[in-house]
Amino acid sequence: QVQLVESGGGLFQPGGSLRLSCTPSGSTLINYAMGWFRQAPGQAREFVAAISANGGSTWYSDSVKGRFTISRDGAKNTVHLQMASLQSEDAAVYYCAAGLRATLREGSYPYWGQGTQVTVSS
Repeated sequence: QVQLVESGGGLFQPGGSLRLSCTPSGSTLINYAMGWFRQAPGQAREFVAAISANGGSTWYSDSVKGRFTISRDGAKNTVHLQMASLQSEDAAVYYCAAGLRATLREGSYPYWGQGTQVTVSS
């Protein structure tokens, strides 16, 4: 069982930047691919970014490509989502997820965090 904890959310201005982090509680992420998803009010949860277990491959949704960067630290026990050039459309609850394969599908990730709220407003 992998318990994930997201942090770094809050209120940010359009055009601003932030970094979300995802850490496990009492376990390691070293063997897991990681994904970030988000859910805006009234909308389905959507894929944002994913990174392979060894950090060698990353994937992004078209809406965030070029603005967001997913990474994992040297010890492979924290995953970050660096978000830049924030838009109002980026406002959502952001979830990190862990699975054996990095895919764009929610169902590939059995382990999820509780989410962190990102609000974008001037």
